[in-house]
Amino acid sequence: MKPNEVFLSHSSLDRSSASRLASELVRHGIRVWYSKTSIKGAQQWHDEIGQALKRCDWFIILLSPHSIDDKAIWVKRELMYALRQYRFKNRIVPVILEPCDVEALSWVLPDLQLVDFSLSFEDGCREILGLWEIPLKPLSDPGK
Repeated sequence: MKPNEVFLSHSSLDRSSASRLASELVRHGIRVWYSKTSIKGAQQWHDEIGQALKRCDWFIILLSPHSIDDKAIWVKRELMYALRQYRFKNRIVPVILEPCDVEALSWVLPDLQLVDFSLSFEDGCREILGLWEIPLKPLSDPGK
């Protein structure tokens, strides 16, 4: 079933990858909430994150050495919230951007179906969209 809205959790150091994935999801008709486009300047960002987490029905977490770093505390907080919510059951999608120790972020992540983007962005998009039975349109930028 197609999501109403996807929460995209990522380290600020992975912002370009988050933007690229969000653009592809939006191009395929999926609403995406993530910090770069969804938080307006004067808003309380932590309140905005909380409201988005309550509203979204799917959770994608981008995993890289940056997101599992101890300094990426908000990535861990967002994940812990999603893991506690029944509505995210079978709707948490860990995405591997770069090889990293996913257990360092949470011991439960290896038990979830990981989507590997480290070798092919296109194959990763195809796999995520396949969760919702949406075929991948030709990539908007074939050079990437």
